[in-house]
Formats: sequence, structure tokens, C-alpha cells
Amino acid sequence: MPDDDGRQPPRPGISVLQGVAFIVGIVIGIGIFKSPQLVAQSVTSETAFVLLWVVGGIATLIGALVYAELGSTYPSGGGEYHFLSRALGRPVGLLFAWARISVLQTGIIAALAFVYGDYAQQLVPLGPWGSAIHAALALSVLTLVNVLGLQEGKGFQLALTTLTLLAIGAIVVAGLWLAPARPAHVAPDPSGAAYGLALVFVLLAYGGWSEAAYLSGDLRDVRRDMVRVLVIATAIITVVYVLMNLAYLNILGLEGMRRSSAVGADAVRKVAGSHGAVALALVICFVALSALNGTIFTGARLYHAVGNDLPVLRRLGLDTSRGGNPTVAFVAQGGVAMSLIGFGAMTRDGFQAMVAYTAPVFWLFLLLVGVSYFVLRSREPDRERPFRAPFYPLTPLLFCLTCAYLLYASLVYTGVGALVGVAVLLIGVPVVWLAMPRASLQRP
Repeated sequence: MPDDDGRQPPRPGISVLQGVAFIVGIVIGIGIFKSPQLVAQSVTSETAFVLLWVVGGIATLIGALVYAELGSTYPSGGGEYHFLSRALGRPVGLLFAWARISVLQTGIIAALAFVYGDYAQQLVPLGPWGSAIHAALALSVLTLVNVLGLQEGKGFQLALTTLTLLAIGAIVVAGLWLAPARPAHVAPDPSGAAYGLALVFVLLAYGGWSEAAYLSGDLRDVRRDMVRVLVIATAIITVVYVLMNLAYLNILGLEGMRRSSAVGADAVRKVAGSHGAVALALVICFVALSALNGTIFTGARLYHAVGNDLPVLRRLGLDTSRGGNPTVAFVAQGGVAMSLIGFGAMTRDGFQAMVAYTAPVFWLFLLLVGVSYFVLRSREPDRERPFRAPFYPLTPLLFCLTCAYLLYASLVYTGVGALVGVAVLLIGVPVVWLAMPRASLQRP
């Protein structure tokens, strides 16, 4: 079936289970091993700590409901690119495409590859450049897996996500039932509370659910399956995160988490002893590979859509694989991400820098997607909508307010990295203007 915009998408064939596996695998990444100690430093009680993770799940569900309506009503492999182009004009959509290609998707891919590389280096040392070598190998292999065809890519993602959940489940069991006596509770100083900042870190860990928009052109029955994928995936992620943080609390206590620089490593080491470091390295390798494969798969969908819109990028829209995947798009995406891995290898701070400069750009365009929702609802009131976000207009309004706050917070808290991301985005303005035919500068 053609996309909502009339283009032929990659061949549909993703089931609800496989769609859930992609979203869960993308979201449950390194955030659960990086964010908890930062959240613990900003709250005054264990109850508040756990409640913030529940609030993060609710906020994610609100966004998922908005995306479920957009994705089922306007199915397209271009995801947010298609929503923004349709509601706010093709130049806005192409500016988003520029940001995603140059900052967001490729930056996230490179960052995840480095997370895998850092921990794979602990298991199989490859010398002083070992982390970068492992990262480049992972990117190359997973790009090849997806180039070979849709069946290989989605099957591999389901296997990786299953391994990830099994590994995390083992840590949860160890933390909740096998942990030694927890440290004595130390009364916190209420003046140290910073719940807004804590929520920034919580939502960072939940980030990635919006990638479901790029599956709308691949789902077998998008009218029914989009909302199922998003709601089921959000529920699984929330449960996993709450259980994981309860395990951390049971092992280390809130004060122990505050003092930890690597809460996951410290928790596993306390339960499993000297072998804990190896176990944790394996877990994070599974998590990073799962997230990396899912991000590579969904990212190429945008290249496919943009290649169909811009004559100068027409080749990106070609499908030359036997499995129904945009082969050239995968190769182009892999090339950009590989260059970022090279940059990260030289700076050794590549992961932190990429996370910092992607944040404000990400929340800006997520806010614009929320605005697009209202525009499309107003402009096309009679359009058939297989799913409608409940409690309209409250649900999309809460989504927009959350995005606006996170945009503000990312600009305030990430410093110079945020300015770099904004600068790269602004460079895209003349690029889009020069590359796009004048006749196409109208709203599609």
C-alpha cells in the first residue's frame, strides 16, 4: 500500500511483536546505566526517586498517544519528516531531515556504537584504538545485516531485544532477591532537591520511543498496530525501568547511588563480586547492539523519504535490496555515522559531546511535531482517523508543554554542546533553500 503521500514505501511486513521489539530495543539503551545516579542526586527521598521514573513513563505514554494518531492517520516511512512537511510546509520538513541526518540520527548511532565499543574493549582488548575499532565493526556489521534485507534486520532486532530483557531481568532478580543487606538510610538535605533537572535525566533515559513514527510505513496493519506497538512498548519500558531502579535502591540505597559514578557497575559488583564487571560489560553490549540495530533500521527510512523529494538526493530513494530495504540509504547513513566515529576516536569525548548537542535539536522538532498535530486536526477535521488520542486537546497540549520545557532545560543545562547543535541546524537553512527546487517550496 502506498504511503499517505502517495509514494511507495519499503515493503510492509513488521508485526506488532517485532515493532515492540524495535522500540523497546531502541529505548532501553545506556540511559538506564547513566541516568539513575544523576536523578538520585536531585531528589530528597527514595519514594520521589521511584515516582519520577513512573512520571517519565506517563509522559512517554502521552507522547506515544499523539504519535499513534499521527502515524495511523498519516502512515509514512518518513515519520516526523512527513508530519512536519504536511502541516508546516516542506522546507520545515527538510530542515528536520537535515538535522536528523547531520546531528540526530547519525550522532545517536555513533554514540551507541561507542558505548558498545567501550564495553567490548573490556571483553576483547584491541589496543589503544580498540573502542573505535569495535564501534566501527559493530556499525559495519549491523548496516550490512539491514542491507541484506528486511527479514534479517527485524529478526536480528527481536533476538537482540530478547537478550537485552533477559540480561536486565537477571540484574533485577539479583538486586531484589539476592542483594546483601542495604546501607543504612541517610536523611537527605531538602535544599538539594531539583526535580525539574531530575526529570530531564529521566526523560533522557526514556528517549527513542518516537522512532515508532518511522515504522508506520512498514507495519502490516498500521491502522490498528501503531497504537498497539506504542502502548505495549511504553508499558514494558516503564516496568523495566521501575524494577531496575528498585533493584539499584535495594543494593546501594539512595545515598550509595548518589556517591556512585557508575551505578550499574557498582550494583552488579556488590552482588556478583569480581565477575560483575564482565557480566555488566556483556549486558551493556547487548543493550547497545539492540539500540544500535534498531536506530540504523529506522534512520534509513528518512533517507528513503528525502531521496524521493529532492532530485539531488534521488538515489537515496532507490530500493536495490532483495528484502525491501533502501540499500543506498543504509550505506549513506553508515558513511556519515562512521565519520562521526572517526571524530569521536580523536576526541575521546565524542559520546558526551554528541549527547549534548543533539538534545536541544531533538526537543525543538518534537515540539514542532506537537504543533503539527494541532494544525492537521484543524486543517483536516473530516479526515478518517483510525485512532484518536484520548482527552483531546489536553493530551497533545501536555505533550507540547513537556517538549517546550525539555527544550529550555537542554539549552540551559548542556552548555556549549547545545550551541554547537543549534549552529549545525542553522547551517541547514541555506542548504535546504539551495537544494530544493523553487516549485517544491510549497506545503505538500
